[in-house]
Amino acid sequence: MPPKPPTPPMPPESPRLPKPLEPPMVPTPPTPPKPLVTSSARAALCVVALVLAAAAPAHADGGGAADWSVAPSAGAGTRPAKDGRPSFYAEGAPGTVLQDTLSVTNPGPKPRTISLRGADARNTGSGAFSVTPAKERPKKTGAWITFAQRQVKVPPRTRAEVPFTLTVPASAVPGDHPGVIVASGGGRTVGVRVHLRVGGPTLSALTVERVKVDADAERITYDLVNRGNTVLTPKLAVHAEGVRGTLVDRPARTLPVELLPGRRISLTEPWPDPPALDAVDVELTATAAGGARDTASASARFVPWGAVAGGGALLLAVAGGTTYLVRRRGRRQEEPKPPEAVAEQAQGERELARTGTGTGAGTGMGTRTGDGL
Repeated sequence: MPPKPPTPPMPPESPRLPKPLEPPMVPTPPTPPKPLVTSSARAALCVVALVLAAAAPAHADGGGAADWSVAPSAGAGTRPAKDGRPSFYAEGAPGTVLQDTLSVTNPGPKPRTISLRGADARNTGSGAFSVTPAKERPKKTGAWITFAQRQVKVPPRTRAEVPFTLTVPASAVPGDHPGVIVASGGGRTVGVRVHLRVGGPTLSALTVERVKVDADAERITYDLVNRGNTVLTPKLAVHAEGVRGTLVDRPARTLPVELLPGRRISLTEPWPDPPALDAVDVELTATAAGGARDTASASARFVPWGAVAGGGALLLAVAGGTTYLVRRRGRRQEEPKPPEAVAEQAQGERELARTGTGTGAGTGMGTRTGDGL
């Protein structure tokens, strides 16, 4: 048998490094047992958290204590919004019954009793937004609102949800019908607007009327009338043309008014630098969404009456002086002459008479001789 090959030598072992020292173990305190929370308890806690969160941003009164507030309930209505709604928006055909919810929040430490009512929206004569007073019974949108409770007692740090219905009469005309929910309590009154649109054809139309230039007050007065059935936010452009060219050319700007259907408002447009002497034609053009447009004009004459009055006074003074001089000269001619002058004038008249008589006789003889022949 052949000899076995020699076994190769084993490689030398590498030196072993010492293990690092492990930190000493620190005893961990025992974890306390968690309380058991049922699903119903979790739901109750969530509701309380939502109520307190809603009460946090409420307004404060003069004394620093949080006051109550009202707002549309989030997520309700025909046009819900996740971040809350500033107003109620409702749409429906005649005869429809619409439902929504009002949130009344009382973040204060005392209970509050809040009274609710519906009111009609309207424009004042100057264009401001107003509502029917409490003593006046609403006739339109305010009368169509019915609350589940007209008086709500809200405990401290609590929010109450008040359902209400808006019943659109079968005879309601199409278009916008603005209204307001008015809440009163604790010496203050607030309102939440209700934007109701009744289904059907809509028309946007307005007119500009009674345009007048007031030169003394340096302004232009005019009326805007909503002839359609939608709420309008009008724009106004002003143009004035004088004898020598354009005096005012203001592009259309949005007016700070909300013109409700069927309402008339009286407005003014400032004119701080009118001409002193000119004949001017003023043109106002009003526009609004939906194709509403109208133009009206007026004419004005600017005369510096102060200068005219001063010139007239000067002419009167000159005329008066002239009249005085003429009258004085006439009086001088009518003054009596002294006796010597009268005697000389009489003698001169006698001499003239004698001279005139002789001339007349000679002429007469010649005439008669001629006749006799």
